[in-house]
Order: sequence, then structure tokens, then C-alpha cells
Amino acid sequence: MAFQPLQRCLRLTLALPKVSFRKHSTSRPTHETDFCGIPVRPTWSVNQLLSSYPSPKLSPTTINRLYELSALIPPKEGTPQYKAVAKDLEEMVRLVEAVRLVDTSGISVTGRGEKEDADRENFSLEDSEETGHALLKHASRTQDQFYVVDSERRR
Repeated sequence: MAFQPLQRCLRLTLALPKVSFRKHSTSRPTHETDFCGIPVRPTWSVNQLLSSYPSPKLSPTTINRLYELSALIPPKEGTPQYKAVAKDLEEMVRLVEAVRLVDTSGISVTGRGEKEDADRENFSLEDSEETGHALLKHASRTQDQFYVVDSERRR
């Protein structure tokens, strides 16, 4: 039921020719919007937001250490490829720092599927009568106390 206004707006938008309106407000800049009040053009950009944060400088030691940890061979220092990698990494660090500055106090995070699974019974192995090798009796094929799974992979 809560989606009826949105559905009505979408139907009206599809049925009518494209119309633009301007919202007038004294507290915020005006933006051109469509029939449903959605801005026609983006009102802000990630690049614009990030440009307001200071750009960190990564030392060559840090960049080489990151390459070492990822088991990759770093480009030679001073090359255009090295400069491009350093710039990209610095931009990523700036993005992470900007995200870290977001105030998340008062926000509770629920895991994926927590609400959907709240009505289900919790199953634990402790409640089960069968554990370990006793579960093998349910397998269609076993060999030497192991499950046997058919595979198309050739050895």
C-alpha cells in the first residue's frame, strides 16, 4: 500500500510528455526536477565531495609494501605507471577517510537476512542427535568414512 503514490507517479510520468518544474525554496538552491520531483541532473558528485577533503600522500615504501602484501610486482618508481598507481591509491585512501568521518552514532546495523529469518527456529548441532561419522548414513555414496561426490573434473 505504501508504494501506491510512487506507482501512480510512475504511471503518470510514463503517460505524460516530459515536463520540467522548478522548486522554489529560500533555504536551498533550486534544482530542475521532473514531474515526480526527482532532479533532472545530479545535485552533487563524489568527486566534488572528495575534493573538500585533504589528499593524503603515500610514501614509496608504503606503496611497495602494498604490492608486496598483494603478491604483485610494483612498477618502477618514477615511471608514469607508478605515478598513476600512487594517485589512484591516494584517492582510495581519501575516500576511505571520508567514509570514516561519517557519524554513525544512533544507527543500528542488522545483518543480511536477520529480519527475514527472525521467525525461523535456530538450528544448532548441539540439538541434533547425530554428529560426526553418524551423519554418513544419510549420504548416497561413501568410501572409507568419507562422502563421495561425483565431479566432472578430470584428473
